[in-house]
Amino acid sequence: MIVGVPKEIKEHEYRVGITPAGVKELAKGGHRIIVEQSAGAESGFADEDYQLAGAEISDRKNLFHTSELIVKVKEPLPEEFHLFHEGQALFTFLHLASNPELAKILLQKNITGFAYETLEANNTLPLLKPMSEIAGRMAPFIAAFYLQKIHGGEGLLLTGAEGVSPAQVLILGAGVVGMNALKIASGMGAQVTVINRGAEKLKQIDEMYKGHVKTLPATAENIETETIRADVLIGAVYVTGSKTPKLISRELVSKMKKGAVIVDVSVDQGGCIETTRPATHNNPTYTVDGIIHYTVANMPGAYPRSSTLALTAATIEYIKILADNGLDLSVKAGHSLRTALNTCRGEIVHKAVAEALQR
Repeated sequence: MIVGVPKEIKEHEYRVGITPAGVKELAKGGHRIIVEQSAGAESGFADEDYQLAGAEISDRKNLFHTSELIVKVKEPLPEEFHLFHEGQALFTFLHLASNPELAKILLQKNITGFAYETLEANNTLPLLKPMSEIAGRMAPFIAAFYLQKIHGGEGLLLTGAEGVSPAQVLILGAGVVGMNALKIASGMGAQVTVINRGAEKLKQIDEMYKGHVKTLPATAENIETETIRADVLIGAVYVTGSKTPKLISRELVSKMKKGAVIVDVSVDQGGCIETTRPATHNNPTYTVDGIIHYTVANMPGAYPRSSTLALTAATIEYIKILADNGLDLSVKAGHSLRTALNTCRGEIVHKAVAEALQR
C-alpha cells in the first residue's frame, strides 16, 4: 500500500503522523511511504531520518495525489479538502461529531475515514489514550499559569503556601484525561474534587488517594456546588464518537469566582461547558463573565516530540494492519479497526457519530 504522511497545517500543530521508526516498520512490509518535506521537523525528525528509514520525501500535491492511505494527526482543514481524491482512505483524529463540514466532504469524496478517537480494544480507547494522558497532565500546569494575576487570574498559587490554602480544583470526569489531571493536580498540592458518573471509578480514586481527594457522583446539585467554589475547573468528559454533554451552563459559569480558570480538554468533541469554543495555541484563552477559558483543541501539540512518539507507538500496529491486509479485509475480519471506521462508501457508519450529526 502507498501510505502518505503530510505535514500538519493546523495553527501551532507540530506533531507528525508517523515517526521514522514507524516508517521503518511499514517499509519492512514492502509498503511505499511518502512523507511531505519537513513534516517531522518540529517534532525533531529530519527528512534524512525518514529517508534512512525507507520513506520518500515529496511535496504536498504529489503526496495526496499518489497515496492510498493518508495518515495524519489532526482532522483535515478546509485548505486540505481539495487535495483528497475519490476512494482514498484517511486515518487520523477526526472528531466528526463537532465537525459536520468535514463529514460532508468525506462523504462527498467517498473517503474511508478511520478515527483514532473511536477505535476500541478490550473496552479501552488505545489511540486516544496517549494524547489524553498528555492533555490531562498539561491541564493543571496550564491552570496554574493562568491563575496568575498578570494573566487575569485570581492571583492564587495553585500549590498554596505556608499558612495559605491551595487552590480548589474541580475535575469533571474520571477517564484517562481526568485521572492524569488528578495525578498532577494532587501532586502539586491542590485540593482536588472529582465528579464522575460511574461509582466504580470514584471508589478507585478513594482507594488510591486514601480519602485525600473528594469524590462525588455527577448530580446537578454536586456539579453546581463544586463549580461555584472551584478556582480551577478541568473538563475531562468524553463519550465515544458523540458530542460532549454540556454539564456547565452559561449561567453557572457566571456564578464562578472572578479570575477562576476553566481548562476544557473535551473541546475537540464540543466541550462540556456551554461557554466553550475552540481556541488555538496562538490565542489560547478568552474570558467570559470574568472567567478565563483555556480551550485549545490540540493541547498535546505543544509537546510535539513526546506526543508524536507516544502516538506512533499506539497507532503503528493498526496502520500496519490496514497496509498489510487492505481496507476491506481489515474491517471485515472484525478487528478493532471496525470501531474506528466513521465514513465508508459515502455513508456515516459509526452509530454515535451518525446520531451526533443527525444522519
